[in-house]
Amino acid sequence: MAPGHVFWAIFYFACLCSASLANNAKVNFREKEKKILDQILGAGKYDARIRPSGINGTDDKATQVFVNMFLRSISKIDDYKMEYSVQLTFREQWLDERLKFDDIGGRLKYLTLTEANRVWMPDLFFSNEKEGHFHNIIMPNVYIRIFPYGSVLYSIRISLTLACPMNLKLYPLDRQVCSLRMASYGWTTADLVFLWKEGDPVQVVKNLHLPRFTLEKFLTDYCNSKTNTGEYSCLKVDLLFKREFSYYLIQIYIPCCMLVIVSWVSFWLDQGAVPARVSLGVTTLLTMATQTSGINASLPPVSYTKAIDVWTGVCLTFVFGALLEFALVNYASRSDMHRENMKKKRREMEQASLDAASDLLDTDSNATFAMKPLVRHPGDPMALEKLRQCEVHMQAPKRPSCCRSWLSKFPTSPFKKVPCLGRGQCSRSKRIDVISRITFPLVFALFNLVYWSTYLFREEEED
Repeated sequence: MAPGHVFWAIFYFACLCSASLANNAKVNFREKEKKILDQILGAGKYDARIRPSGINGTDDKATQVFVNMFLRSISKIDDYKMEYSVQLTFREQWLDERLKFDDIGGRLKYLTLTEANRVWMPDLFFSNEKEGHFHNIIMPNVYIRIFPYGSVLYSIRISLTLACPMNLKLYPLDRQVCSLRMASYGWTTADLVFLWKEGDPVQVVKNLHLPRFTLEKFLTDYCNSKTNTGEYSCLKVDLLFKREFSYYLIQIYIPCCMLVIVSWVSFWLDQGAVPARVSLGVTTLLTMATQTSGINASLPPVSYTKAIDVWTGVCLTFVFGALLEFALVNYASRSDMHRENMKKKRREMEQASLDAASDLLDTDSNATFAMKPLVRHPGDPMALEKLRQCEVHMQAPKRPSCCRSWLSKFPTSPFKKVPCLGRGQCSRSKRIDVISRITFPLVFALFNLVYWSTYLFREEEED
């Protein structure tokens, strides 16, 4: 055989041997993982009921569990039930020196398990939880990673419905703080301590969208609790939500303002248009009452007064006041009519008495009467008395006030086509309408100024 052929045969054999050794090494590597798991978690070697030792293997120290989480979504915040729903990836990490293993020169980074009952687990629970469930599609969303130096990482995806006590005094200009509390159920602080992971213990998904709220910020803190059975470690996350006001401005505040303004249209209608004014007042009142009941139906029956209660209550009062104003105008109109009828009858009676006296003069033309002198002497006391009376009656009339002169420009007497120059000639019903046209908008504008300045200032104080 030629030397060249021998060389190529040896090279081919060496390649086959190296490929075989590589395959054997790969198979042996997976078998090594199995052997390590059997070695550290085998029967009689590891007891998941015993908690790990403390720092540096000290048995008298508490086991430290570092917690962090990733908020995936916040689906709803219910004002009526005072709760919110959240989906998160929850992680715990602790050190268990019983699970140390050889990493085969750095080739084995960690071991992965999907059965949480194989190792010791902290007895953490969510203290303000109402409902919760794990995710099992397609497989259970949970894993455990065991690192060569004995560190254990537990990760699981869960959905929770948590209680969130709310203070609705500033609703809908309020901010709410909803907490997520985690505590140990059975292990006291002498045995188990929960700590936030250093760096960034809470992460939130980007572009988190909520329909009526905005997540402004979140804070992490500790909330250890003491009971008659001991002190238990506790962690909490405070989520600060700001309510979006634009929805309530469009759905509540602007419609209420429009209803109040529509109720003022009756002030510009004729006082004789009874069906139109009554229909307008009753319709706006019923619409405002329906709007108020719809708002309260979506809120819990709390014992204090909310900002929205003040708004709807005042708007309802304005609409009801417009309806009462028409009742007052109608009463004043009937009173004016009765007064004019009485004056007309009185004038007719006076005219009738004068006609009767003239008839008597005409029939008795031969009768003689004693004529009183037209000119009296200067010393006559009766003349001085009559002169004083004349001076009193001939005094210049008092100048009317500005308000009275301004009001007299608008209404006219319904029975006399002359301007309203004094109290006796003016129609009180029309004067009430004129005053209402100015008073109602001014008072409502003043209320808006006080309302918004008060509640917006209180909101800034809470910030």
